[in-house]
Parts: sequence; C-alpha cells; structure tokens
Amino acid sequence: MIEEPKRPRIAGDELIVETQGTAEVYDAKYLVAALLVFVAKGDGQISGSETAEMLRLFNDHFGLQSAESLGLITNAMEDITGNPDFENLIRELSVLVNVPEKEEIALMMLKVAAADGRKNAEELEKVRLAAELISTSAETLHRAYDRYFSETMTD
Repeated sequence: MIEEPKRPRIAGDELIVETQGTAEVYDAKYLVAALLVFVAKGDGQISGSETAEMLRLFNDHFGLQSAESLGLITNAMEDITGNPDFENLIRELSVLVNVPEKEEIALMMLKVAAADGRKNAEELEKVRLAAELISTSAETLHRAYDRYFSETMTD
C-alpha cells in the first residue's frame, strides 16, 4: 500500500518532510547549499572555483569544515537533479530564514556566481530566481548587490 505523503512541518529550525515511512530533515544550511548549487549550475556546470567559493562561504558563515560542507553541497546537487519537487522544497524551507539572513544568502549567491571570473547572465538570472523562490524582496536583493559591489570594488 502506498502511503500518502504528509504535509511538511517546521520543528525549531528544521523542515521535516515525511514520505513513505521515512522522514527527511532539512535545515537552513541545506537551504543555503541548495541555493548556491542552483546558482552555480546556472551556466550548465559547477567550476572548481565555484566549489571552492561555496566551501569558503560555508566555513565563514557556518563554521563548517570542508568535508561537512562538501556533503551538504553534494546532497543539494543530487536533490536538484533527482527531486521533481525541488522548488517547492526550497519555498517551504524559506520560512526558516528572516530578512537579514535572506540578504546574506543573496550576497553568498552573488559571490558564487562571480567565483569563476565570468559575468554570466544565466547565473545572475538564477540569483534572481533563487531570491524569488525564498521570497526575497527587491529591496533586500538590492542591498545584497550593494554589499557585493562595495566589497569587490577597488579604488
């Protein structure tokens, strides 16, 4: 007998999705990994410099070591390609982050998009789409762009 999936629920800072007798638990770190991978794959592939930037961002933001960060990134890559409901999962997870965190995530996405040194329209479009998926306002996204440019501009 096929078991009906239950409505995802929030418990603390985790999203729990129960299907067919198992429970998948997602947290804000997974959300960030999924969004960064989504952006990095915007041009069709994830470069070594984009992967290195994601690992650096996870270390800086969450204090995670490379192995744990790589595990999150790998899980996100598998989910993007293998989960037909990926976008809805991301929308559900977005309730775990507040506006300042959304701005920080947008800044991270911009850094990943720029990591390979190319100005790629596809990746910037993915930044916009990812921000939309987590209900990031235009003002919040604009602040992230301002922060990115102030950090990267040289005199």
